[in-house]
Amino acid sequence: MQPAATRNVTLPVDPAASEAIYRKVSLRLIPFFCLCYFAAYLDRINVGIAKLQMLDQLKFSDTVYGLGAGLFFIGYILLEVPSNVILSRVGARIWLGRIMVTWGLLSAATMLVQTPTQFYLVRFLLGAAEAGFLPGILYYLTLWYPARRRGRIFGLFLVGLPLASVLGGPLSGWIMTAFHGVNGWAGWQWLFLLEAVPSVVLGIALFMVLPNNIRSARWLDDSEKDHLEAELKKHAEPEQKHNAMQAFRDPKILLLGFIDMTIAVATYIVSFWLPSMLKEAGAGSAFTIGWLTAIPSVAAIVLMLVVSASSDRRKERWGHLTLTLVVTGMALIATAQSTHSLVLSLVLLTVANAFAFASFPVFWCLPSLFLSGTAAAAGIALINSIANLGGFAATFVVGWIKDATGSQSTGLMLFGGLLLVSAIATFLLRGVEQRARSIQPQPSVQPG
Repeated sequence: MQPAATRNVTLPVDPAASEAIYRKVSLRLIPFFCLCYFAAYLDRINVGIAKLQMLDQLKFSDTVYGLGAGLFFIGYILLEVPSNVILSRVGARIWLGRIMVTWGLLSAATMLVQTPTQFYLVRFLLGAAEAGFLPGILYYLTLWYPARRRGRIFGLFLVGLPLASVLGGPLSGWIMTAFHGVNGWAGWQWLFLLEAVPSVVLGIALFMVLPNNIRSARWLDDSEKDHLEAELKKHAEPEQKHNAMQAFRDPKILLLGFIDMTIAVATYIVSFWLPSMLKEAGAGSAFTIGWLTAIPSVAAIVLMLVVSASSDRRKERWGHLTLTLVVTGMALIATAQSTHSLVLSLVLLTVANAFAFASFPVFWCLPSLFLSGTAAAAGIALINSIANLGGFAATFVVGWIKDATGSQSTGLMLFGGLLLVSAIATFLLRGVEQRARSIQPQPSVQPG
């Protein structure tokens, strides 16, 4: 079978026909990936709810919890780039399926920990197992959608992340309450066991049904495959990188990693510390806290879809990202001054969470402005690896600061300030990209 670029191809001239093809692709890929990401993020953050019982039973301090939760990101960072490079070589179907099954099994194993060392080890291995999942899917989607369509598509996929908190918080609270004592196990042990099952099942399903690329999709006919491949070629960005190692030496990619890291900090502060803050403010039982933690995530889902659609419609990325970063940073700083008020803290953290999540789909449209070819997989993974340093900081550093000062306020101020620095970095990087664009041949369509 010859590729579309080398044989006579009749492409749909009717925009409605083209939209129908992309709608068909999206219905096949995006809900499934969103469900997979839901399971991934649930296994990553359920330790925040488990903490409500786990620390008292195992006699762990906030520092032990913060370090253990943060070690997940160290394992993730160390193996993320190699994982994405392997995915680009062996295919998404095999590698993403392997990732899901192994992280599901390790998440279940968390129920067996009894000592800090065991907790540290299983969290590190869980991060190593999950390494490459998010950047792997983002890279995979760039093989199907041209840049002008990616904002909304990334937004629909990434909705699985706040969705995990919307449904996961109440579900986790219910499991810990309803199953506590069953078979002699604590509620937090049942939590890790039961919430690991979807990851294993979805990993097996992914291995069975996911096509590695457009040409291997059995649910597309040849004319549809030809159109998708021609659209990718027609709307391709100017090639600027040709091998993986160049991505590691590019200061623009490192700066994108820093920006993504500050966004991650905001989301993980809410995910890992909001349950404890609510408990300290007298919010009630684990079940009640689980429902309250869903509020910031509901707001995040709505704003994520609105901002990503606006960014695609206006063909503008940089301004949307800068605005979301500024609002997130200011909300975190304001929360630091309001920790005495349950209602005000919840409102401000809801704002911070919503705008942080809304920045993700817009942000992930930017790497393709600087990377193409074989550097894309490694570059996306490198950016996400740097970002996960923010996950470690948001768990260990905040835990350490709380033990040292008795409050999370200093940590909130620190990371809120970093979000404002990140907004400045985004503005500067925009100028670099616009200058580079002005001296290069332009493709027919470009995102703003």
